[in-house]
Amino acid sequence: MKKNLVIVLAGGSGTRVAGTKPKQFLHLCGKPILAHTLEKFHTHPRVTDIFVVSHPQFCGDTVAIVEKLGFLKVRKVLNGGASRQESSRIGVLAASDEYENVLIHDAVRPFVPQTLIDRLLLELETCPAVVSALPPSDTLVTVDKQDCVSAVLDRGVLRAVQTPQAFKLELIQKAHRLAPENHLENAGDDCSLVVSLGLAKVRVILGPPENIKITYPQDLALAEYILEQASSQNFSGGTWKM
Repeated sequence: MKKNLVIVLAGGSGTRVAGTKPKQFLHLCGKPILAHTLEKFHTHPRVTDIFVVSHPQFCGDTVAIVEKLGFLKVRKVLNGGASRQESSRIGVLAASDEYENVLIHDAVRPFVPQTLIDRLLLELETCPAVVSALPPSDTLVTVDKQDCVSAVLDRGVLRAVQTPQAFKLELIQKAHRLAPENHLENAGDDCSLVVSLGLAKVRVILGPPENIKITYPQDLALAEYILEQASSQNFSGGTWKM
């Protein structure tokens, strides 16, 4: 049986959150955000191995977290690139054909539920690519050069895509190999890369609302609240099962 690989992208500089280190190293309830994230995958029984793609200047910090907390499933810590696409490419192309499925995840999404990992792997049994997403809660518009509204978008067909994004390894490796010759250099995520190249349809499933990405300082406060609520109320079912 082939294995399931998780690639955690921890190469961001974290410029939107104050601090001397990238935001994945900021502490959340006494533990680095990256550690919370790795723990979710390390404890999942169907995750075989983990690769972490780190900001090159902080590779040592990443290795220290992995060793201190005993994340034995982390097989590789790789130096990331200048963009998210490049970092993902480094991780994806470092995987051998012993892996069948790969989940690509942002290091600063520390609340990925075990149930979501289960669902993504289940969907990969019948499709080559799947992502979780949420319908937007706000009205979305496009603006012109004068910052005036040029169009109001239909929320009914829009989704905010999360990570992990799940793929057959062969498919996402093909996408990253084809990207340079098709002048795709700064894709926002791996899903958009597959779609832009027309390689496969990407299935969309409903994502859990607590699977937030820590991007701004106020997100840290929300993350702490989620952890405190999960701990104090001992959630064990639904989307709170982490």
